[in-house]
Amino acid sequence: MEILTINVGQGAFVVVRDPDEAVIIDTRIPSGGDRSTEYVKGALALAVKDRNVRGLVLTGFDRDHADVSGVAISLRKYRPDWVMYPMYKKPTAAATAVFDVIRDEEQSRRSTRQPLERLSIRLDKLESRKAPAGALCSAMSFELFSPHPDGMDSSNDSSLVAKISSRVLTYLVTGDAEVGRWETIGRLFRGGLKSDVMAAPHHGSRNGAHLAALQHIQPHTVLISAGVGNSYGHPHREALAAFRAVGAEVHSTHEGHSLHTYRDRAGRIRTDRGSMT
Repeated sequence: MEILTINVGQGAFVVVRDPDEAVIIDTRIPSGGDRSTEYVKGALALAVKDRNVRGLVLTGFDRDHADVSGVAISLRKYRPDWVMYPMYKKPTAAATAVFDVIRDEEQSRRSTRQPLERLSIRLDKLESRKAPAGALCSAMSFELFSPHPDGMDSSNDSSLVAKISSRVLTYLVTGDAEVGRWETIGRLFRGGLKSDVMAAPHHGSRNGAHLAALQHIQPHTVLISAGVGNSYGHPHREALAAFRAVGAEVHSTHEGHSLHTYRDRAGRIRTDRGSMT
């Protein structure tokens, strides 16, 4: 399993893949139709080349995670079997547009051999939900930790949090979950959160870095998806300190590169800059 974090500026667009299959996570595409837009589209094409795109995961419905143009390209061009998202509809025009695209694609495939399945996630019983290898992807399993109904009072804390696992690597998807949500997730799931690699919550904001939860996750590598010179100050120095306090290597797209994370033949987790191949 490999993790490709595409440099999309201030937002998130990730491909998790093995030699045969791929899953797209979030869909930020820079607006304006400039060279950065074409770069992201080209990077996505390279990342999924010669692979069956099995699913699309949207961790939330803010534009930096669920860009409607990125959702449309992912569903219409790469035709995944399923789309997964938190059971939370943010009352915005942008979120409504995303649901319109999902509904249209679902309807257009209804009578075909490849219908689109919706997986709307909420953990009502405050326990993780597991999808073993073979259920969603042949060689990757999924375990879901959030959202929960007792903390869905904001879009950030309604983010989908999931661990994707293969024989060689585990990756924790975190969306924009903030410290209050991590307090609950850490208390409920403790060592079950342990992952080799994690996406930095909320693009490296200090509001997403919860040291107690990080001590349960014990990541070897933290991947930050943030824009070059962004106005939010991501990644924040306090978040970087928290990641490094648990011994994690930290890599960030705010330095101007996409990131390719994998385990090499010697068994070491490596992150290279720039390569989508």
